[in-house]
Amino acid sequence: VMVATSGAALLEPDAVTALETELLPLAEVITPNIPEAEILCGHSIKTAADMENAAKEISQKFGCNVLCKGGHDLNDANDLLWRDGTCKWFHGRRIDNPNTHGTGCTLSSAIAANLAKGFDLDTAVRRAKDYLSGALAAMLDLGAGSGPMDHAFDLKPEYRQEA
Repeated sequence: VMVATSGAALLEPDAVTALETELLPLAEVITPNIPEAEILCGHSIKTAADMENAAKEISQKFGCNVLCKGGHDLNDANDLLWRDGTCKWFHGRRIDNPNTHGTGCTLSSAIAANLAKGFDLDTAVRRAKDYLSGALAAMLDLGAGSGPMDHAFDLKPEYRQEA
């Protein structure tokens, strides 16, 4: 996590350099939000076409697949996967829930878990987005401020199945 959804920078500049040179080239897929993607590609992202260009540039720069996460006033909840020189949009709907703390980490963790279960990348992303949407739609409300979503909203075998 380089930049929180709130816009707060979470890494010092020298840590960003280390991330770019040491860690990202090892990744199979990275999942930057819009502010993070802007740092990684070096320009602003205002449109869907900007998202596509940024994802392509980031993929070429680091040699990995890129899921550029939408939102951030750019679109509803549509994410763009750049993989093997092609892009695929994963459409979602914005869920009006103030408790969104950890959504990016949850999405990337769910993708990793689905890849570990043997699902291909497209399926892993779709399953992760569905899981995240369900966790948000459960409308868990704990304490004050932006709390977590309900990670245990549905423990049906659907989310435990392997490919």
